[in-house]
Amino acid sequence: MSDFFDNWVVQVRKGVIELCILRTLAVRERYGYELVKELSEVPGLGLTEGTLYPLLSRLRVAGLVSTRLEESASGPARKYYALTPEGRRTLKTMNAYIETMHDSAQKVGGAE
Repeated sequence: MSDFFDNWVVQVRKGVIELCILRTLAVRERYGYELVKELSEVPGLGLTEGTLYPLLSRLRVAGLVSTRLEESASGPARKYYALTPEGRRTLKTMNAYIETMHDSAQKVGGAE
């Protein structure tokens, strides 16, 4: 592909990955590796541990995600991530916005 398209994909993925993280956590809390496994299977995301953990940290600092540690019988303690009330409100706003953007993009240029 072209450099332009590759850069465009990177920019689109940044916001979509955050949305997917919040959507996944809206169902139930998850530990980090569980999120990596689940989201790395989503076509087009290209999610890796190196991508996920900095985003989770940023979402936590923003107050959208909370964390807790739980001992694990099969290894070290696991850090679980869950949506905060602010995270749920933000996810609702993000879902509405992405839907509006999708619908609008489909209408531009007679693509509908």
